[in-house]
Amino acid sequence: MTQWTYYHPVVFTLTFFSYACFHAARKTFSNVKSTMAAEWTPQPENVSITHSAFRTPASLWDGRTMFSTNDDAEEFMGVLDASFMFAYAVGLYLSGFIADRHDLRLVLGSGMCLTAVTVFVFGPLFEWTHFYSKPAYLIVWILNGLLQSTGWPSVVAVMGNWFGKGSRGFILGLWSACASVGNILGALMVSAVLDYGYEYAFLLTSGLLLAMGLIIFVGLVPSPRDVGLPMPDGDESGESIQRKDVDSLKKPLLCASENDDDETVTKEPVIYDIQDTKPKAIGFFRAFLLPGVIPYSLSYACLKLVNYCFFFWLPFYLSNAYNLKEIVADELSIWYDIGGIIGGTIAGFISDRFQKRAIVVIPMLVLAMPVLFIYGLTTLAGTIIKNAVILFWLGSMIGGVANLISAAISADLGRQKALQRNREALSTVTGIVDGTGSLGAALGQVALPYLEVAYSWHTVFYLFMVMTFLTALCIAPIFIREAYEMCKCKYSACLKCTRHEEEMTGIQDCEN
Repeated sequence: MTQWTYYHPVVFTLTFFSYACFHAARKTFSNVKSTMAAEWTPQPENVSITHSAFRTPASLWDGRTMFSTNDDAEEFMGVLDASFMFAYAVGLYLSGFIADRHDLRLVLGSGMCLTAVTVFVFGPLFEWTHFYSKPAYLIVWILNGLLQSTGWPSVVAVMGNWFGKGSRGFILGLWSACASVGNILGALMVSAVLDYGYEYAFLLTSGLLLAMGLIIFVGLVPSPRDVGLPMPDGDESGESIQRKDVDSLKKPLLCASENDDDETVTKEPVIYDIQDTKPKAIGFFRAFLLPGVIPYSLSYACLKLVNYCFFFWLPFYLSNAYNLKEIVADELSIWYDIGGIIGGTIAGFISDRFQKRAIVVIPMLVLAMPVLFIYGLTTLAGTIIKNAVILFWLGSMIGGVANLISAAISADLGRQKALQRNREALSTVTGIVDGTGSLGAALGQVALPYLEVAYSWHTVFYLFMVMTFLTALCIAPIFIREAYEMCKCKYSACLKCTRHEEEMTGIQDCEN
């Protein structure tokens, strides 16, 4: 049970905006691709050159060229995207493992500051020095993917440390909107400075990352242990905390029992030692074999493929399939993100009430599949309003489940009874789940263009339906177990009610 303090909103805000900054950096590159492609394939007859008072010789101008055509530049940017995603996926496995063994504040802050450096080098430094090299751009962007991977495992682990399972679904469902907020923030920053040159968009993003990284170094408290507060999940997370009052060790750590007096609970607050309280981290392979980690990792690989294909390709699909203007398509695609925010928050709240996650996830996935069929294989989404409604629904079901798995469920898996005492696995498990998901997303970026060109968008939506079904199939055993536990619990409560009525009234049947 979470004991609320002023630390909780501070931790929520710092982690929220730190990961939003990471996503803003990714969005920056997506929004300046056209400008960068034009910069990498300059022509002497460009208006800016032809009508300038000082005319740069064509030989000097062409020396900046990396590609002969715009199509070649776009293909290279596709290589950069795929390389980033694969590096990000590999980095998630490593970052989660590292974060469980070191101070989360240092891991997150260092990752943000170093990411700021790579973004600065990729944008302003290379452009200002006129250094145009395909291997250099590729190496820096792969390094950027590795460094950005420090973000998600760290922030989820910090949130998992501060918010207990009873409220984790709702809180992390709301908190996982940080990615969407980061996308919006990145788009706004790019639009504000793009007229001055694409390098200034990267400069602004890198400055924001650096500033937020320094704030994390100074202001983030990674765990309640660090300020002498009890952990929200108690012994379930395997914490081993020494209390200054040795005589009170016989009492529960988080709350008093039902037989304790109220005065004992309110007037004698529990005090914890800050030193030597961090649990020992478990190994990577043991974390991989924890109950639920493999099913949810495989399911997230399937689901993140669908979710990220919508993220990267939805505006392009809307523009081509419905002949919408690019600006209209961009604005319409926002409804998918809005649906993800609301769907993830509601799903987390409901799962908190049931204290089970799969029991909520499976119905949402089932409800998404027929809508995918309607949206991709029919013409019922022919108007902007119908598109907005369907996108909101798909965002709620698919994006909402993705937010729940990547945040609340990952935190649950890293704080489970199977860890016993003195074991830490939250960052490692989060890295495994999100890393496996990112591998699926990277494969999706390779498969989608091929399917769309070789076949049609209908085939792409067939892929989405199959991957959504596989997501549900991976979680089905957990869903069956949770449903059985709920029925068993209800049956036990019914028997208890029957015995009580027999004692009081002699009635044999329970009407509950």
